[in-house]
Amino acid sequence: MTSARSVPVVPPPPTATYRLQLQPGFPFAAAARAVPYLASLGVSHLHLSPVLEAVPGSTHGYDVVDHARVRAELGGEDGLRALARTARTAGLGLVVDIVPNHMAAVPRHNRALWEVLRQGPESPYARWFDIDWEAGGGKVLLPVLGHRLGRELEHVRVADGVLRYRDQEFPLRKGTEGLPLDRLLDAQWYRLAWWRLARTEINYRRFFTISELVAVRVEDPEVFDATHATVLRLLHEGVVDGLRVDHPDGLADPGAYLQRLHEATGGRWTVVEKILADGERLPAAWPVAGTTGYDALRHVDGVLTDDAGAGELLAQYRGFAAPPADRGGDWTATLRRAAYKVVTRELAAEVDRLTREALALCAADPALRDHAPWMLRTALRELLVRLEVYRPYATGGADPETVLTAVAAREAQRVFAVPEEAESVAVVRDLVLGRAPGNGARAAFRARFAQTAAALRAKSVEDTAFYRHAPLLSAAEVGGSPARPAVDVAEFHAYCARVQRDWPYSGTVLTTHDSKRSADVRAAISVLSQAPARWAGLLAEVTRRTARAGGRRAPDPQLAWAAWQTAVGFAPSALTARATEEAGPYGQRLQEALLKHVREAGLHTSWTEPDEAYEGAVTAFLEAGPCGPPLHAVTEFAAELAPHVRANVLGGALLQLTMPGVPELYQGTERDYRALVDPDNRHPVAFEGTADGSAEGAADLSAEKLATTVAALRLRARRPELFGGAGTYEPLSATGPGAGHCLAYARSGDVLVAVTRLSLRLAEAGGWGDTALPLPAGGWNDLLAPGREFSGHARVAELFAELPVALLERTCEAPPTGR
Repeated sequence: MTSARSVPVVPPPPTATYRLQLQPGFPFAAAARAVPYLASLGVSHLHLSPVLEAVPGSTHGYDVVDHARVRAELGGEDGLRALARTARTAGLGLVVDIVPNHMAAVPRHNRALWEVLRQGPESPYARWFDIDWEAGGGKVLLPVLGHRLGRELEHVRVADGVLRYRDQEFPLRKGTEGLPLDRLLDAQWYRLAWWRLARTEINYRRFFTISELVAVRVEDPEVFDATHATVLRLLHEGVVDGLRVDHPDGLADPGAYLQRLHEATGGRWTVVEKILADGERLPAAWPVAGTTGYDALRHVDGVLTDDAGAGELLAQYRGFAAPPADRGGDWTATLRRAAYKVVTRELAAEVDRLTREALALCAADPALRDHAPWMLRTALRELLVRLEVYRPYATGGADPETVLTAVAAREAQRVFAVPEEAESVAVVRDLVLGRAPGNGARAAFRARFAQTAAALRAKSVEDTAFYRHAPLLSAAEVGGSPARPAVDVAEFHAYCARVQRDWPYSGTVLTTHDSKRSADVRAAISVLSQAPARWAGLLAEVTRRTARAGGRRAPDPQLAWAAWQTAVGFAPSALTARATEEAGPYGQRLQEALLKHVREAGLHTSWTEPDEAYEGAVTAFLEAGPCGPPLHAVTEFAAELAPHVRANVLGGALLQLTMPGVPELYQGTERDYRALVDPDNRHPVAFEGTADGSAEGAADLSAEKLATTVAALRLRARRPELFGGAGTYEPLSATGPGAGHCLAYARSGDVLVAVTRLSLRLAEAGGWGDTALPLPAGGWNDLLAPGREFSGHARVAELFAELPVALLERTCEAPPTGR
């Protein structure tokens, strides 16, 4: 008989989490000092970025080097346990970010990789990494040299029993220590190589295209156990309550991994960083609480974006910047070209490996022979670039045929001149779909195809096309849909109802450590969809002012468009003095983000082929324009739109905090938070005092946002049953001329949420007039303005008299009046 004590106690899901970016400058002790403030907000859990040993000095922690140890620079396991105790005393739990897909490829710090490089394929750690030994001639290619080996030999030497190249160290194969350098290099299980060879020669699987991050084979049970033992121990000892899983799409079989993790954790609350394409659903078979929330971000941003205005901006963008269709003018064409670029350049080595594996599978089956390598490579490339989601799933997901469609296959076949050669497309598609009788090699090929697809999608969408197609930058966000920036109210409600039914404890986010722009920057930019004519006027004015100020013009109009939109969202008038002081001067931050923008776009310069003259012209333009005197026109423009930015900021915050799912606040976002792409959004945040949660006397947007956030979080903490799996979601509809601008719903009958959407369009149409919102029976207290009560048909103009949002809680009895 099993005793009650042997049954693991699974903590309840969080009601809300708060994300902290741990780093040497913000260790466990600093997080512990912030606990009183964070507890006062009303969150239930702190969400910690990766806590295991990482590369020294890492500011993010995703470059893990040792899964067995808690990171010493953060305070080690003792520091983590002390944080957990402090948090628990304040009523908070801990959720940690885990990184199953990859480790840092830094041999000096990564013992497992060090041993593989020292002992070769016979190392007990060789099974940890996905290395194609045959392709490398029996060696691991390490693309670490600044130039070809001949130019770097003077910096390569043996010292203290290791091979050194500049400040890097590598192990020596036993018995090679006394060899001459040339023979010693040839005798190792690895080959030091020029970093540019990674594109075509690398023979270990990476995280995306980052050679400094080597993929880990957690599909191997022994590797899973070794890499998860410490985290699981911390879970079972009660130090940690839940998990966020980083990038599951990089794994060989995400569904099988998540099932193993679910069983190992005893069913702890776990969310996955799964990026869903527009219309894609999370695999129903995955035993997780849901996603980390990018799908929620897309719907919140979308419902606060004007569809017609977004279309006008697209037309203006095409007129102003005149980009070719496949270089920014059309989203679909731009994405396809970006995918071709990535699959033929950055992922060339991965496609070559797929080609070799497909060729071997064909050679082993007489019915599949005589498909030349170039045919298979072409078929693979054409199918990969036509995937519209991150990856197909061998198990636990949607039918792969709905992802790798027959239509896509027919399109792929058209690139072949000879119909018989085009049959290679059908062969590759059948292998990926698993139609032929399977074996280990075929299963491995399907998994590798899916992993390559995920890397391709991430690099071509998030890191390329988002920076090339820029009509409305607020839509170019992780999980976003630049082809369809707006979401109508009916679609928003349908999404929320589906989440409440299927994934009530899924995560919701608006800002993360990976956001291209913080939620408040996007909220400001998205107002442009309601003011395309005003935007056109501003663009013309600042272009003239820039030319007058220093004779500096943007080196290309696409950059100019993106720079001025970024400046509107990041306008310094909206930055608090403390935020500016903490995160560096406005101009410097804007320049760094836009330099990253043009490098990621890769149209005129890039990270690997920088054009110094072009980048110099970018800097000169920014100094003369968005960071120079013409910026005053932007701040004046931003001031004019401030009431409507306020509606978007507060509306987005309240929607995220009360819609179905578990909301997460990114550090600092309870207040006005303007940040651009990393590393700008990863600066430590100062936490002081406690949050009083009162809107009374709120003098600015930051105070109003804090008050709104605290009211919603404390409500969730006080009445979790209204928002969890047993809760309900009921759309509400206003009546009258402004009905389409009032987005409202009830949670479990006792909480009512209403926000103003497209407030500028509303003002231009004459305001609310006699628009009313029929309230469910009973009296309703306004939690954002204590003392105000409503019942019956509430006049929306009164409902939003103080704020553009309302959070109402039902009272026992209705008040005697109409208010």
